[in-house]
Formats: sequence, C-alpha cells, structure tokens
Amino acid sequence: MSESIQKDKIKIAYFSMEIAIENAIKSYAGGLGVLSGDTLKSAADLKLPLLGITLLNNQGYFKQIINKRGEQVEKPDKYNYRKLKKLVAQTHIYIGKDKVKLRAWEYKVRGYGKSIVPVYFLDTDISGNKEEYRKLTGSLYSGDNRYRLMQEIVLGRGGVKILPLLGYKNISKYHLNEGHAALSTIELFNQKKEKTSSNKKDIEKITEEIRKKCVFTTHTPVKAGHDIFSIELVKELQTDFPFNLPEIIRDNQLNMSHLAIHFSSYINGVARSHQKVSTEMFPGHNIAAITNGVHSRTWTSPEFRELYDKYIPGWRECSLTLRNAFLIPPREIWLTHQKAKKNLIDLVYKREKVRLSSKVFTIGFARRFTGYKRSNLLFNNIDELLRINKEVGKMQIIYAGKAHPSDQDGKNMIQHINEVKEKYKDQIKIVFLEDYDMDIAKVLIPGVDIWLNTPLPPNEASGTSGMKAAHNGVPHFSTLDGWWIEGFINKKTGWAIGKRRSTLDPKELNKHDAKDLYFRLEFRILPRYYNTPNRWRETMRHTIAINASFFNTERMMQQYAQGAYL
Repeated sequence: MSESIQKDKIKIAYFSMEIAIENAIKSYAGGLGVLSGDTLKSAADLKLPLLGITLLNNQGYFKQIINKRGEQVEKPDKYNYRKLKKLVAQTHIYIGKDKVKLRAWEYKVRGYGKSIVPVYFLDTDISGNKEEYRKLTGSLYSGDNRYRLMQEIVLGRGGVKILPLLGYKNISKYHLNEGHAALSTIELFNQKKEKTSSNKKDIEKITEEIRKKCVFTTHTPVKAGHDIFSIELVKELQTDFPFNLPEIIRDNQLNMSHLAIHFSSYINGVARSHQKVSTEMFPGHNIAAITNGVHSRTWTSPEFRELYDKYIPGWRECSLTLRNAFLIPPREIWLTHQKAKKNLIDLVYKREKVRLSSKVFTIGFARRFTGYKRSNLLFNNIDELLRINKEVGKMQIIYAGKAHPSDQDGKNMIQHINEVKEKYKDQIKIVFLEDYDMDIAKVLIPGVDIWLNTPLPPNEASGTSGMKAAHNGVPHFSTLDGWWIEGFINKKTGWAIGKRRSTLDPKELNKHDAKDLYFRLEFRILPRYYNTPNRWRETMRHTIAINASFFNTERMMQQYAQGAYL
C-alpha cells in the first residue's frame, strides 16, 4: 500500500526510546516499547494527528538463551529492518565537537479505518560517521552511561531536527515518553535562543513557550529507573548545553526526568497510585494520572476475537463495548479459553518438549526479571506450594521473561526458577519459555488460567500484562500495586496478594506476601476453579466486561487527547 501521509495535519510528535510495532521488528526490550506501540496503534484508530520517533536499534535488545545450568545467556539478535522504508532526508547533531549524521526509516501504522500514524526509526549507521557513532542505533540499552547519553542525544535532539526535513513543520506538541527523550527540550530551547538575546526575561519567555509544547510521561517509581548523568559527561558530549539554567542542574548532575519536567506543562504518571508516588518524588509539580492500557485488537487472541465478533459487534472500533461481555454465555467463554489453552500447550511442547494438561490449573508469569518484581515469590516456601498442589488441586506453572544483561539479581531469579523446575519436576510441572517476545506473549497470556504478578509495592508504576490477560478472560492475581489497585474487584476480576502498603522489612514482607499467596491459592482460587466451574466462568466474564473495557489504549489516548494534547 502507498497511502500518502497528510504531513501538514500532523501536530503531535511522540518520542520513545523503544517502540514495539510487530514482532519482526525487534527494536524493543519489553513493556515500555510494547506500550508505545499500542499507543500509536490506538492513535491511528482514533485518527489522532500524531507520529512516532524512536531509534532503529537494528541489533534489537538481545536473544535470550537458557543454558543447562538454568542461566540466562545473551546473544546478538539482529532483525530484518527492511520491513521499514529508508528515507533520503538526513540531518546532523553534534556529540562533543564531532558532527554526527543521521537519517530515518519509516513504518506506517494503520488504524482500524484508513488513518495512518507514521513511525520514524532514527539511524546513525551512515558512511562518514565515526565507528563509535555508527553503533549508536544498534543495540538497545547496552553499553555504559556514555553510550546511553549519546543515544539520548540522537533520540531527543536528532528527532527534533529531522522532523522538518521529513515534511513536518506544524508540530505543536512533543510527547516525551520517559526521560530518554528529554534532550528534545534542549534542542527546542537552543533553536529559540539563537533568535533572541540571553537576558533573563527572554530566557523565561522561551522556557514558557517550550513548556506549552511539551508533555512528559514518567514510567517508574524506582529511582534507578531515572537516567542521571554527571555534569562532566554532559559538558563533554553537549558543548552547547544551557548550563546557565540552574533549575535543571542539581548536585552536579543532570537528571533527565527533572529536565523533562522543567520544560513540560503537562506531566503524568501511568496509574493513580503512580501519580501519588511521582508527586512525592517530584514535589512542587502538578502531576496528573493517566492509567496505561493495551491495544485491544492486538492483544485479543484470534479465538476471543471470533467470540467478540459474534456477541459484541463493534468491539474492534470501540473497546468500551467489551463491557457487553455479560451478553456472552459463560460456557462459550470457557470453550473459547480452552482453545487458547490448547494453543499454549502445543507451543510449550514444541519449544520445551514438556506435555502439559488442559485439565490442570495453569499459572502464567511473564515480566522483566528484576528485584522489585519478586518473580520467584511463588517459590518462597516450596514445601507449602507442593502440599497445595498435592492436596487441593494440581497446578502447572509457566514462566517467561528476560533480565537486563547487567542485572545480576534478575539473572539469579531466572536461574533459581530453572533450578526449582528441575529439582521438583516429578512433583509439579514448571516451564520456562526462553526468549520471550510479542509472538510468545500472544499465545502464553490467553492460554493460562490465571495471570500472576508479584511486585513489591509501591514500585510498580502500572504494569500492562494483566490487562492483556483480561482481554482474553484470564483473571489477575497480584499484589495491590500499579493498575491493579484500580482493576481489582475481589472474586469478580481476580484476587489480591497482601496489602497495598506495608511497614515490614522486605524479607519479612516477602514471607508475609508468600503466605497470603498460598492462602488465596488453597482456599479461594483452586476451589473455585475445580469445584465451582460456573463461578469461575463468571469471574472470567467479569474480567472482560470490567477490566478489558477500561484498561485499553483507546481510553488512554482519549484521555491524552483531552488532557495533555489540547
């Protein structure tokens, strides 16, 4: 298809370090990228005048291999980015005193109708650039602080500079999705400053003009998730940085989130609970809350799409109509789920040569493996888990997910899970699906019977995997953090683990939450699944009607359009 893009009508530029559009374009690491892709898909559905800017990341994130010792091993993961269209337009940025050329590759995200949202993947692998700079748009999130800052210069400053050359001269809003894109504000500031004097009144006027144009979404309550660079490194790589703005330099460091906040008139967290945490992290700023969502058509399995087409015509155009899931007979929801479960069982056997049973209660867990997510909380007391499995109801457990190559705690969790899997394989079936990606997620999530999530509150900003599960009638079982505080209705949409906040020491809290997890499994969840199937099916139906109808990017983008863009 060669539909033209009405470039003069596009007003909003959405910047994100990673954007996951389809599995074949592996320019993403995980949740942030998938959310960004879902955001742009719903923007296209809603015909919002928006475009996306990201990095090419033509070596992807990494290919995960689980070795015989159960350890994660990282391998290069190049992908065929020729699904993208290479464009002629080029611009340049400066890194230190070096001139670095960059160009863009284009992908057209097509909405439900004929609307298109273009996405531009920035590329510095150009003849004439030094080898160091040619690699900047290669591997995502690899390297040290220096590499990361250079990547963010390409994304933020390069993204702003190339837009007019691509034909976009009417951009009135710059949406900075996380602090990675904060340097776009410096490019805008410097472009304005070149045309005026540097007195205090002019600086304040320029700053206010940029603030009216910028929207900033922060995605993590974890301090380590906010990029911070030393002032020495910034001076070395950005000689034209406006160091005379004292508000953006603190403790001889540049915090990218503080920079984005300084230049944004609209700032938001990604769940109501995250709004409160962010307000504490960034006092003195008005921070809104727009809870994340997922793209309904993308994350609804083919089996459930067919079911919704039968009973809820129009759900593809309007996700809110999924509230009419109450019109679907519970038995049909169950039979549809069994089809999705068979697909998962087949996938597990194909990849791991482990034969699971469609009659056994199946727990799914797939997240980024890192400390606060407590991915192995389920195994806190393995004897108790095995007792419940033997006395109350059989379980089978499927894990998937990657740890950042430098996150040893996350890697240790993966190894521990694989050790437990091998040690107790004669008593309980546990599977770890290696190299988790979008295609695996589309089979795993709809096929399990419950979706488990165990973050340590209040560290989860939002989370979206449980929202994908909800679109397929899979109830959620999670600690009260992120989006689940809003989506939880006891027994109706799932079950909660522990309390929302606790003053307990982390080790004690782990034991406490694990004990509560086992209690819910033994006395609430497994009896409902095995002994009262009709009530379980009602929970599945409520999950679709209440959570899938709200926790989607259609609703999310309508909120951005009304609250942030206008």
